[in-house]
Amino acid sequence: MWTPIFPLLADKFTVIAPDLPGIGDSSIPSDGLDMKTAAIRIHGLAKSLGVTKARVAGHDIGLMVAYAYAAQFPSETEKLVLMDAFLPGVAGWEPIYNSSLYWHFRFHGPTPEALVKEREDIFFAYFWNDLAADKNHSLPEADRKAYLAAYSRPGRMRAAWEYFVSFIQAAKDFEDLSKTKLTMPVLSIGGDQSLGVALGEQAKLVATDLSVVVVRNSGHWIMEEQPKQTMDALVRFF
Repeated sequence: MWTPIFPLLADKFTVIAPDLPGIGDSSIPSDGLDMKTAAIRIHGLAKSLGVTKARVAGHDIGLMVAYAYAAQFPSETEKLVLMDAFLPGVAGWEPIYNSSLYWHFRFHGPTPEALVKEREDIFFAYFWNDLAADKNHSLPEADRKAYLAAYSRPGRMRAAWEYFVSFIQAAKDFEDLSKTKLTMPVLSIGGDQSLGVALGEQAKLVATDLSVVVVRNSGHWIMEEQPKQTMDALVRFF
């Protein structure tokens, strides 16, 4: 997802794109697969690499971790980008969390694991196709294969679903964190046929210096569906 923007940022920045704990090639922790703890672990990674000031971006679950990073380590966060999802615990979250469109938020546990095992391609194709504005202009085939290979490995679906399990905890954490508004520049960006508008309204409640970009003709996968609009906005903001 992030690979196309690396060359556009690398002249001015050191670009770090970690897999979240439990996801991709990151190890699966025995506990703490939640937004606030993931942010603490990503912060630990940044410190280990000598990073004391960062401009942080996250998409979907990643935006929740990015928000938790900025809220917990505001003096070390120069700018923040929140990309097409929502903030649990911040006003406006419950209609999204309870929407039938997002049935998968509650789809986890032994039975879903058994149903999805060796059918990961069917499970993920639903999201890649139905959450896009145009299913024929969504994630490229090579990317789909890479994600399927990652999530088909033992324990990976369970780890991914733990982040959905943690939404209720995130709601409690974010309700508390949002009592102190973010003062660094914040960009909210999302698809016009997804959560771009709703996320922008939430971001107004947690940030004092906010820019909102709603990507035209895009669903959830803004980097893949509308790469130029999205990357132009990110580069301009950073």
